[in-house]
Amino acid sequence: MTIAWGRVLPVIVSILIIITVAVLRDRSRLLAAILATMPTNIPLALWVLSSGDAFQQADFADVLQNILFGLVPTFVFVIIALLAARAGWSLVPMLLAGYLGWGMVLGISFWFGLFKIQ
Repeated sequence: MTIAWGRVLPVIVSILIIITVAVLRDRSRLLAAILATMPTNIPLALWVLSSGDAFQQADFADVLQNILFGLVPTFVFVIIALLAARAGWSLVPMLLAGYLGWGMVLGISFWFGLFKIQ
C-alpha cells in the first residue's frame, strides 16, 4: 500500500497549523491571529486541486479568480463578527450572525454571476 502524499500532506499541514494556533493562543494572540489569517488554505487548496487528473495549468487562473471573489463574503463575516463582539455577543450568536452575512453575500455573488462556474 502506498500513501498518496499529494492528498495526505495538505491535511497534515492543516492540522499542524490548527495545533500551532492552539499553542499560541495563550502566548500571543497577535501571532495566533496572524497565523489564522495566513494564506495557508489557498495554497493547500491549489495543491489538492492541482493533484487531480483533470486539472490543467490554465485552471489556476479560474480557481484564483473564484478565490478572490470568495474573499468578499469572508470579509463580511469578519466585519459582522467584529461588530457583534464589540456589542458583547457571545461566541455562538456572533458566529451565526457572521455566517448569515457570509451566506447572504455569497448568494448575492452567485446571483450576479461573479463566480466562474465550470
